[in-house]
Amino acid sequence: MWWRTLSAKDPESAQLSLDRFLATTGDARPRRGCGGERTTVGALADAEPLRALPWAPYPATLVVERTVADNATVAFRGNRYSVPPGMTGSVLEVRHRLSTSTLEVHGPSGAIVARHALAPAGSGITQRLPEHRAALETAVLAAFTTARPCDRKANRPPGPEALAEAARLLGSEGREVTIDLAVYGQLVTA
Repeated sequence: MWWRTLSAKDPESAQLSLDRFLATTGDARPRRGCGGERTTVGALADAEPLRALPWAPYPATLVVERTVADNATVAFRGNRYSVPPGMTGSVLEVRHRLSTSTLEVHGPSGAIVARHALAPAGSGITQRLPEHRAALETAVLAAFTTARPCDRKANRPPGPEALAEAARLLGSEGREVTIDLAVYGQLVTA
């Protein structure tokens, strides 16, 4: 009802208008209480019994799925946490039980793959366990080779069959394939 007559031009004006509506009209509108008597939202809220806050956080666990990066880490709240190498691309569960300072990474079978101390959210820290660091170094060093590198791809101009097929497909639209850069430069500037 309030938004139908709203004439605010910016979010601040809209919020002020909504606050004014709720304080004067919205909360004062007659309502039916539990016993059918007429009341207001404010009176209902005042009469509602609220429980006291618990002395400790509820024992909830935040569970998210994360994909293992090439550097054998998973991301969680702006930080990275190590897992054993060889799991790149796997989807793992990262679990944080609220009110604790640890983080657990679980594999697809549910087994714990890693347990880390929780870093401050958004600090950009990479936490790597010593055993993960050693395993990753071993995997990287094992991938090195002393063999000579692969040959570079050679420049092979099109053969006579390819040129004939190009001429057939292009018809009068086609012209000879130019490989000489000096000739190409003359064609482009012409």
